[in-house]
Amino acid sequence: MLQEWLQAVGSNYHSVAWKAEEGPSSYPDELGPKHWSDKRYENLMRLKQEALSYARGLRADYILFVDTDSILTNNQTLTFLMAQNKSVVAPMLDSQTFYSNFWCGITPQGFYRRTADYFPTKNRQRRGCFAVPMVYATFLIDLRKEETAQLAFYPPHPNYTWAFDDIIVFAYSCQEAGAEVHVCNQQRFGYINVPVKAHQTLEDERVNFVHLTLEAMVDGPPMQRSRHISVPPKPLTKLGFDEIFLINLVRRPDRRRRMLESLQELEIAARVVDAVDGSTLNSSDIKVLGVDLLPGYYDPFSGRTLTKGEVGCFLSHYNIWKEIVSQGLERVLVFEDDVRFEVSFPARLQRLMEELEEARHDWDLIYLGRKQVNAEDEAPVEGVQNLVVAGYSYWTLAYAISLRGAQKLLAAKPLSKMLPVDEFLPIMYDKHPNEDYKRHFAPRDLQVFSAHPLLVYPTHYAGDSNWLSDTETSTIWDDDSKQTGWVGSQKTLRDPRDGGGYLRSASHDEF
Repeated sequence: MLQEWLQAVGSNYHSVAWKAEEGPSSYPDELGPKHWSDKRYENLMRLKQEALSYARGLRADYILFVDTDSILTNNQTLTFLMAQNKSVVAPMLDSQTFYSNFWCGITPQGFYRRTADYFPTKNRQRRGCFAVPMVYATFLIDLRKEETAQLAFYPPHPNYTWAFDDIIVFAYSCQEAGAEVHVCNQQRFGYINVPVKAHQTLEDERVNFVHLTLEAMVDGPPMQRSRHISVPPKPLTKLGFDEIFLINLVRRPDRRRRMLESLQELEIAARVVDAVDGSTLNSSDIKVLGVDLLPGYYDPFSGRTLTKGEVGCFLSHYNIWKEIVSQGLERVLVFEDDVRFEVSFPARLQRLMEELEEARHDWDLIYLGRKQVNAEDEAPVEGVQNLVVAGYSYWTLAYAISLRGAQKLLAAKPLSKMLPVDEFLPIMYDKHPNEDYKRHFAPRDLQVFSAHPLLVYPTHYAGDSNWLSDTETSTIWDDDSKQTGWVGSQKTLRDPRDGGGYLRSASHDEF
């Protein structure tokens, strides 16, 4: 890969020194390929010291270190770092958790120390270049400054007694040399992949990196592969489903592009279905489609009636249910286009479906993402880990549906008594609290489960800067003169009980 890249761009540089040597594929004291043993640390420190000595030998003004788990997306990063005029300076890198490439505190013994400054810095609630005791992964050293002349990665300083770890050894070296270390967060510079644990595998690291790539697509800036590197296409699969549908409005090409790129990263083959655009429906269209409002329906939060956006959303799902039945599709996956995937989504979904099949439970629909309305615990599904019997829920972000489930939904003839699709589904599995609504539909015997924890979340919530809803911000279904918007609807707010959204972490710690 490096050879291919250098062949394309090498002539743009004054000179390129590439040392193509294979390092040890394993170390005698390692527990596995991701275990950082003393021998592995020593090899890395020697390599970094060799690079530092080479730069000094060239009388270079600067040296930029970039580890392979750093992905720079800002092509002005180097220019920015040089302009700061610091001895050692790092661009703050984002990750899919609380992890980053700096410490705000360190103990006298060289251990990590939690401080009040870390999260405001990591979350950019305070912006600037800040003095910190340690940076790693990507950083610039100004070799012109007197205090950097004594910096070293290997061997460790004669007085060094801290852990044998390249980043801590270098932090101690900076401390002893009086070279102040800074991290800067004024711009978005790029990403750092969260390291896996010593007992984990290269596959675990790959899965982490795919998840980081997906998160970058949502929160931006996205990672762009170099046009100078050829990457073979990934083999795509339907994960054991007969079809996978992606619902998308034609006038939202950005969402379509992001979702298709996300699914490709996950190696999932999906078919795009053009959503019914409620904003284009007039009264005649609605009448021809046989749509009428469920008597007495009002939004439980805003008090408004059905919106044209909600009509379009319902019809989009309804059309997929019709195709499932007409084509005789036994198992189908449905995605909307505002989905944020949890880590290991394909493997976790496949494992869930395999366990469900082995347990021989009948099912009609399985929520993969939703908002649980009531706080009560939901009964686990016997014999299947991470699956519960769904209670009253909002959202149709992503779900699996069976042929029998689609048949039941169509048999209810919902178009002539329409309400939002995420209110219709709980009625059909008899968990909706409104008895007046329920009496219009029978039987209400849809067998509905939910992944627990959920496998997808919304990309954004009401109140987020990039939040957009084509169902909430619309017009009343039979009156274009009445505009609707988000006025505090609890449906689109983040659920404080779950971890959905950016900055999720199993450990809830920055290190």
